[in-house]
Amino acid sequence: MRVVIQRVSQACVMVADEVVGRIAAGLCIFAGFGPADQNSNVAMLAQRILDLRIFEDAQAKMNLSLLDVKGEILAVSQFTLYGDCSRGHRPSLTGAAPPDCAERLYNYFLDCLKASGLKVTAGRFRAHMNVSLTNDGPVTFILEN
Repeated sequence: MRVVIQRVSQACVMVADEVVGRIAAGLCIFAGFGPADQNSNVAMLAQRILDLRIFEDAQAKMNLSLLDVKGEILAVSQFTLYGDCSRGHRPSLTGAAPPDCAERLYNYFLDCLKASGLKVTAGRFRAHMNVSLTNDGPVTFILEN
């Protein structure tokens, strides 16, 4: 599983001119799944994201987690995180999990995040989405397991 997380002051995802997810301050998470991913590593990465101390405390030091600040989450599936651009001019996407497997893992990932009690919104799996966000910082991290 690979994720790109961005600390945001707001984020929104639209499908066919319809807002399907919107958050205020928190994290926008782009999540991709590989064929070897299982529920156990998805749950572990979800918890790692929730506990990651990337929000500022009163001394402007990144010392608080999403749980500490009670931030919101917008999670968007993004199979292109498994794109291989090392050869030629067209990325190979064969490293991504098959759609049925990826959708099951994505839904499980959402369930793991929702178990935190935080507000979690999501994109629509296999849909063409338009994502807009305001990166706060900017703060962006790439996590993988």
